[in-house]
Amino acid sequence: MNSSPWCEYAPSLPATGADGYIRERRRFDNVTGFLSLMRVVPSAMSLVDRVLAAVDSSASEIVDFTSELIRVPTVNPPGEVYDDCARLIGDRLAACGFEVEYMAAEGMPEHTAAHPRVNVVGLRRGRALRPAVHLNGHVDVVPAGDGWTLDPFGGVVRDGKIYGRGACDMKAGIAAAVYAAEAIRRAGVELNGSVEMSGTVDEESGGFAGAAYMARQGRLSSKHADYCIIPEPLNVDRICVGHRGVYWFEVTTRGRIGHGSMPFLGVSAIEHMGVILDRVHRDLLPALRSRATAMPVVPDGARYATLNINGISGGQPVDGIQTPCIADVCRAVFDRRFLLEEGFDAAKAEIQALLNSAATETPSMRYDLRDLMVVHPVRTPEGSPVVSSLERSVQKVLGRPATQVASPGTYDHKHVDRIGGIRDCVAYGPGILDLAHQPDEWCGVDDLVNATKVLALSILDLTATI
Repeated sequence: MNSSPWCEYAPSLPATGADGYIRERRRFDNVTGFLSLMRVVPSAMSLVDRVLAAVDSSASEIVDFTSELIRVPTVNPPGEVYDDCARLIGDRLAACGFEVEYMAAEGMPEHTAAHPRVNVVGLRRGRALRPAVHLNGHVDVVPAGDGWTLDPFGGVVRDGKIYGRGACDMKAGIAAAVYAAEAIRRAGVELNGSVEMSGTVDEESGGFAGAAYMARQGRLSSKHADYCIIPEPLNVDRICVGHRGVYWFEVTTRGRIGHGSMPFLGVSAIEHMGVILDRVHRDLLPALRSRATAMPVVPDGARYATLNINGISGGQPVDGIQTPCIADVCRAVFDRRFLLEEGFDAAKAEIQALLNSAATETPSMRYDLRDLMVVHPVRTPEGSPVVSSLERSVQKVLGRPATQVASPGTYDHKHVDRIGGIRDCVAYGPGILDLAHQPDEWCGVDDLVNATKVLALSILDLTATI
């Protein structure tokens, strides 16, 4: 028995516990179906009620753990104090009965002595290893930025809200996942399968040293798990079943340097980039706004194909000492979000055609196109057991139906599915999507507790314990 106050093991109730439930069912199997049913149903209902009660009694601990996680400033970039956060999660998992393993992303360029990429994963075995549910959350947060009225890394709780960078995206989700599994243990329930929990790095910058690394190592994969739930902040009554695709690319225009007083003797790379941007504005953006996906992407504007200019740089630094020179290089980075119905090949071909057309009609234009990142769209299969389980759990806890949505941006679903091979993967967790990355980011305590209940019920369901 663990003596930690946050993981005190509640005594089981033999008459109505998981073991008692199975023994009672077997005793009456050979009598009549009616008698067997009368014994099974009340026992299963009691089990659920005990788990929900265990979540309620743990509410203050769930909030405190969320605040603790917020106070570890895992800012990405550059990837601060990842190891500290991994150890905090790992220690809590160990205290809650998990076998814990730390996985540094050896061989990845992001993994350095100054900023080590350390992931953590825990396993709690049930009567059998399978079926297994994996709960995955990313530990990194974006920089705090300006505009805060509270300490972004204080974990302040005020008026039913937990404030801080990462409060909703997604340290509350990690706390909910940990305590969903712990509530089951405190209720004295032994799972028929197993539950895993991982905290991974770098999701905000692609997740390649985090979920992708663990998936390639086979640790976050179908070798170990049948289902995966990622407690991202998509709102407590919504289940996220996928995301659009991403194509980040860089365009470089190349001119010829010359004296600024005689621009006719040189070629301005900035002017040529302006031609490309004009084509994007006049031709490409209207075309993208005409294409909508059948996936339930939210908000509504994100159901269309989109393109954003992330950054542009050309000529001399504007804050430096100026000299009369024609810009010979200009670079721009673009973020193209493409739809499941479009596909990557068509999205890239469209960009290439635009650039070729601009170069053909513009004397002396030279350009390079470089791919920076490609993420293909993903969608949870229709009729997935993890979706239907969460729908039942949301209805039970919140008393209203769940809504299926898809994410406007990507999350680690892409790695879990495409590398790890776990097709039955969704995002579900506490927090309001619109608050992610905002000043004074917060997560509601009620949403946090309710999401913990939903996750706990679906763990019971997906491991065939109820």
